[in-house]
Amino acid sequence: MSVTSIDAKLMAGMFVAGARRLESQKEIINELNVFPVPDGDTGTNMTLTVCSAADDVSALYSTGDIDIETLCKAISSGSLKGARGNSGVILSQLFRGFTKVVKKIDGEVDAGMLAEACDKAVETAYKAVMKPKEGTILTVSKAVSEKVSELVDSGETDLQVIIEESIKYGDEVLLKTPDMLPVLKQAGVVDSGGQGLMEVLHGAYDAFMGKEVDFTAIAAVEEKEKPAMMEAPVRLKYIYCTEFFIHLKDTFNVKKEMDFKDYLESIGDSIVIAVDDDDIVKVHVHTNDPGNAIQRGIKYGQLDNVKIENMSVSGKPYVHPDIKVVMSAKSPSLEKAPEEPRKDTGFIAVSAGQGLSDIFSSLGVDMIIEGGQTMNPSTEDMLNAIDKINADHIFILPNNKNIIMAAQQASNMTEDKDVIVIPTKTVPQGITAMISYTPDVSVKENAEVMAEQIGCVKTGQVTYAVRDTVIDDKQIRENDFMGIGDAGILAVGPDKTEVTMDMVTQMISDDSELISVYYGEDVDEETAGALVDALTARFDGVDVELQAGGQPVYSYIISVE
Repeated sequence: MSVTSIDAKLMAGMFVAGARRLESQKEIINELNVFPVPDGDTGTNMTLTVCSAADDVSALYSTGDIDIETLCKAISSGSLKGARGNSGVILSQLFRGFTKVVKKIDGEVDAGMLAEACDKAVETAYKAVMKPKEGTILTVSKAVSEKVSELVDSGETDLQVIIEESIKYGDEVLLKTPDMLPVLKQAGVVDSGGQGLMEVLHGAYDAFMGKEVDFTAIAAVEEKEKPAMMEAPVRLKYIYCTEFFIHLKDTFNVKKEMDFKDYLESIGDSIVIAVDDDDIVKVHVHTNDPGNAIQRGIKYGQLDNVKIENMSVSGKPYVHPDIKVVMSAKSPSLEKAPEEPRKDTGFIAVSAGQGLSDIFSSLGVDMIIEGGQTMNPSTEDMLNAIDKINADHIFILPNNKNIIMAAQQASNMTEDKDVIVIPTKTVPQGITAMISYTPDVSVKENAEVMAEQIGCVKTGQVTYAVRDTVIDDKQIRENDFMGIGDAGILAVGPDKTEVTMDMVTQMISDDSELISVYYGEDVDEETAGALVDALTARFDGVDVELQAGGQPVYSYIISVE
C-alpha cells in the first residue's frame, strides 16, 4: 500500500531518528576528515547541530499536541542556533530552507510539497556558502533533491518509492565525491559532510518505514567535547537558574525586548534573551525569585519548557549548558556588575588555551569564547557573547576557518547591533587583527584594514597524525608529526623539532621580519626556549618571540610576518 503524505507526528519521528542515526555514526564520520588531526570534527559538529533541534522536537512530541508549523519552528530554530562548523551550518541551512516551505502548508506533506521543500533546502544552503565547492555536502544534497523532483515530475506519488530511490541516488553520488575533489581521492575518503547528511536521511527513512523512535533526550555531547568555561572566582548572588520558552502572541519588537531585559536585570543576572524570527523567545536568567520572571514572561505569550534549578545545592555555581561564553580577564566574576555605558565598539574572539586568551584580553577583547579546532563554538554561543557586550558595533574574530560560517550566521541573526565578522582563520591572524584596530577611524575603515592585515600573516601549526594517509603527495604515518601551513601540509616526520624547523623554513621569505612562537599545553618552557634558540640561529636578522599559548592538540602555533 502506497503512502502519499507525511503528517507532523511522522515528520517529528523522522527528524529525531535521523539525529540518532547521525549521533551513532559520528566517530566514523570524524574518521573521514582529510586531515588526520586528533580533533573530532565533522561528525561531532553535525551531531551537535542536529541534536540541538532534536531534543526540542522530542519535547514538543511529548506534549501529544504537535502541528507542522510548530514542528518546523523547532527544527529550524534549534538547528540554526546549535550549528557548529561549516558542515553544521550548511546542515542547519538545509533544514531552514526545507522548513520554510513545509511550515506554510495546512495539513500533511505530499510528494509535490516534498520536492519543493527539498529544492528550497538546497537553494538556501548554496546561498549560505560564499564559494560553493562541488564534491561536498552541497553536491550530495543537490543530488537527492534532483532525484526527488525527477520522480515527482514523472508522476510518482508514493513517498516510499520517492524517498528510497532518492536516498539510493544520494549514496551513489556520495561515492563519486572523491572524483570531484582530488584531496578526497588522495586521502581515500568520501566527503564527510555528505556522509553525515546521508546518515540523517537513512535514519529518517527507517522511521518512515515504521521503526520505533526513541524520543528521550540525546546525550550527544561528552564532557570532553564541551567548550569549557574559564575558571573565575564566583559568589552566588542569585540561586535559581531559570529558563523557559515564550511562544509569542504578538510581535516582539526591540522596545519590548529591551523592556523585558531591563526587568530581568532588575531581579537577576546571567540574562540571555534569544529571539527566533519564528515567534519564539528563549529566556535564561539567574534570580532569587523565578516566579517574577515567569509572570513577566506570560505577558508576551504562552510558556513551555520551564526549568528552575537551585544552583546552591551542589555548593558551587551552576553553569547552564547553553551558556558557553567565556568571560575575559576584564570580567572575572559571574556576579552582576554595574551596567556600563553603551560604547561604540566591542570585540569577541574564539580562543583555546589560557595563554592565548590572556593575549586577546590584553589587546582589548571583551568576550572570549572557549573553542577552536578541537571544539567549534555554535551560532548560539556567538549570539550569547554578542548579547553580553553593550556596544553598537561588535567585531568577531573566529580564528579558525571552520568557525567563520557560524559567526556569520550569528551576525545575520542579530538585529539590534552591527556585527562585523573578520574572517580570521588562525589565532595569529586574530592577534594581528586586534593590533591593527585603530579607535580613531570608522568601523568600516577598521574592518578593511583588519581584513587586509590578516593576509600578511603566515601561520604554521604542529600536531600529530591519528592515522595513516596521504595528503599533498606526502605519506603520513600514524603518530607522525605534521607541520600544517595555510595552504596544506608543509612538513611530516617522526621528530617534532625537525618538523617544526622544516615548516618554518618553508614559511620564511626574504621580507620576513618576525617569528612568533606560541607553545601548547604539551610543551614545557625549556623545550620551547630551545626551539626559539634554534630558530634565532638559523634565521639571522629575523626577530623571534616566545609566548605561552597553552593550546591543546597543537604543540606549536607559529606565525611569520
